[in-house]
Amino acid sequence: MTHRTSVGLDVHARSIAAAALDHLTGEVSQRSFAYDPAAVAAWVLSLEGPARCVYESGPTGFDLQRSLSAAGVECVVGAVSKMLRPSGDRVKTDKRDAVFLARMLAVGNVVEVAVPTPAMEAARDLARAREDCREDLMRARNLVSKLLLRKGVVYGDGRAWTKRHREWLSRIELPDPCERLVLEEYLEGVRSLELRRGRLDAAIAERAKGPDLAPVVSALSCLRGISTVTAFSIAVEVGDFTRFPTARAFMSYLGLVPSESSSGESASRGKITRTGNGHVRTLLVESAWHHARRLGPMSATSLADARGVPVAVAEAAERANRRLASRSAHLRGRGRPANVVNTAVARELAGFVWAIATAAS
Repeated sequence: MTHRTSVGLDVHARSIAAAALDHLTGEVSQRSFAYDPAAVAAWVLSLEGPARCVYESGPTGFDLQRSLSAAGVECVVGAVSKMLRPSGDRVKTDKRDAVFLARMLAVGNVVEVAVPTPAMEAARDLARAREDCREDLMRARNLVSKLLLRKGVVYGDGRAWTKRHREWLSRIELPDPCERLVLEEYLEGVRSLELRRGRLDAAIAERAKGPDLAPVVSALSCLRGISTVTAFSIAVEVGDFTRFPTARAFMSYLGLVPSESSSGESASRGKITRTGNGHVRTLLVESAWHHARRLGPMSATSLADARGVPVAVAEAAERANRRLASRSAHLRGRGRPANVVNTAVARELAGFVWAIATAAS
């Protein structure tokens, strides 16, 4: 045990419930604070030391952790999904939660969350803003198509939202002025979101050139189906790839490994666990669909020149691309469902992402 006092903090937007457990005496002391990191730090420093604090990950982010660390108080953020709460505990209050956290920290049963640097967190916010914009744009386009569908106007000349489709939209004349106004507003919403997406893409491209991200982003961009935006999002969500000891540990973090329910001599494996970082998992599943198409020839040297990465990284990416294309074709040839095949390819893709990013870091 490296500390004498374990402090649990139940953190909310305007209040903090704190509980301190002394390992030697077993005494528990409790306090309540407004959201005031300085007051919490002063109280913790007054306890029998050394002391260590923990609070659960959540919407309050890492501000409290950084403030306490700056004040000389050791503080970690615990993964809320990994907290083992008693199944028979039916009473939940802020004070009880704080005591629970203190006891979990005392017995070493807290899975710590990797705290990003402020610069990396800002880059992560940029990537998530771009994802939010993408979802909003999909919804805005869906509003346009469903409005026209209700009026019996359906586009049937190829893919939607191409230049030809936009010209077709500009020629639509609805009879009622209210309907025309609604269509114009919906189309203006689509245009506004497309402009926002363009600004965010430009900001991501510029931020991806930073020395802390450029090597990893360029290396991941060598993998088929991973664009600069996707590589940037993966890099800022994961942060330090070296904190995962193996590729399988990284796959598990993304929830891409099969679930299992085994007991005695019986062993049963099911769907993927879908735990951990869902955003990165979604990005890899979407990227994996690209490996279902035929792989075009491209030498490692050409790939290295195009992406500006060392030849060794390009060669590893080329081997990964060939392996994933072969794996996809093999599983499809065995008659496996497309979604099952793509998930299996995404799991292997995650392993290659870990290996390449670790080598490039």
